[in-house]
Amino acid sequence: MAIAEIRVSIERLDGNEDIPLPRYMTGGSAGMDVFAAVEKEEIILPGKRKFVPTGITIALPEGYEAQIRPRSGLAIRNGVTLVNSPGTIDADYRGEIGVIMINHGEEPFIVERGDRIAQMVIQRVFRVTWDLEKNIDDTSRGEGGFGHTG
Repeated sequence: MAIAEIRVSIERLDGNEDIPLPRYMTGGSAGMDVFAAVEKEEIILPGKRKFVPTGITIALPEGYEAQIRPRSGLAIRNGVTLVNSPGTIDADYRGEIGVIMINHGEEPFIVERGDRIAQMVIQRVFRVTWDLEKNIDDTSRGEGGFGHTG
């Protein structure tokens, strides 16, 4: 089965010509790695968070979003993840994509220019029109919520 493909405009912001564009690291990757565009080495201390620029802006087609997600390798090796995960880049946003990283590890984490810091997944989105009902249909699960299955 062929993988669906869309074209998305991307711009490198001035001074970031050396930063790689987001890219798939394997043929089966769902997410593209995103790279840090820090001017100098940034240190994220344990328990602290930091905004990390990527040096890019994108123009998604209407009906799509970009989700910014953590990299599992950073999480397992260093305890580093993203605060708002997944972060959503809306189709009408034209500013620089930034990543809010947090260090849950025990050692300071160093972010250097060009480091792979997150991954980006492009998804189709749907607009919802609500149908207000007096009673919605019941299911076998009903109101069972957090941890209801054990």
